[in-house]
Amino acid sequence: MNQKSILLTGGTGLIGSRLTEQLLEKGYHVSHLSRSAGTDARVTTYLWDVDKGEIDENCIDGVDMVVHLVGAGIADKRWTDKRKKEMIDSRTKSIALIYSLLKRKKHGVNAVISAAAIGYYGNRGDELMTEDSPPSNGFLAKCCIAWEAAVDEGKNLGLRIVKFRTGVVLDKGGALAKMAVPVKFYAGSPMGSGKQWVPWIHWQDVVDIYLFGIEHENLGGIYNMVAPNPVTNKQLTQAIAKQLRRSLWLPNVPAIFLKLLLGEMSSIVLASTKVSTQKIEDAGFRFKFPQITKALEDIYG
Repeated sequence: MNQKSILLTGGTGLIGSRLTEQLLEKGYHVSHLSRSAGTDARVTTYLWDVDKGEIDENCIDGVDMVVHLVGAGIADKRWTDKRKKEMIDSRTKSIALIYSLLKRKKHGVNAVISAAAIGYYGNRGDELMTEDSPPSNGFLAKCCIAWEAAVDEGKNLGLRIVKFRTGVVLDKGGALAKMAVPVKFYAGSPMGSGKQWVPWIHWQDVVDIYLFGIEHENLGGIYNMVAPNPVTNKQLTQAIAKQLRRSLWLPNVPAIFLKLLLGEMSSIVLASTKVSTQKIEDAGFRFKFPQITKALEDIYG
């Protein structure tokens, strides 16, 4: 049994809950930092309020590692100035609050493993992005830069820092559910040109990469967290339709319509980001779902 203790932020989210389950199965002790009391008796939940700068100081007692997954959803609400500030603050102020606690209280935390996002690269056409590629200049990139910089502050505390730039996570809920709805009603069609690259990844590979980061203590720095075989928006829409046994007959949704409907947020579906997985594969990680067809078959089962 592995008696290491992991503290999760965002532990009840789509990925956090799956990761919690697998850590418990592997014998880890798991605790959550949350705004509300937990419902899982196997997990100790500590309360915090990032906006007020409040945190239960007992949350780091006996903890070996922090996994930082918390952050306001990028596609949940329209990107007003207020929402943009929430998206950045929820990621940066939360980790800063943990670091301020680590500075003033004796602890045994030796690593922080954090989510990051491929929004860092922005709209790059057919160019293949590696971890060394420069960031774009859109809002999502600015959000990612601030987020990663806030996490990197942990280096000054002598912590091992790992950041995973995550793509579009495919699971029953989330982004895939939104894409699948029109397809189910025979109203699905590619977005914009349909030629934009979608850096997707199956949720199980996401969880496995976090476990890989937790268990490989020599791992540090930034890694892309996407499947090794990217698909275009059109290919993804076709793959979903095939899996759901639906036909696609409507023309593409024009980019101009999406921009009017979603505003700046339309960049989420219109940006083309083709991302390399060479670095994480060179580190020894093996994907369970490298191909979109098998990934969708598993999800829709």
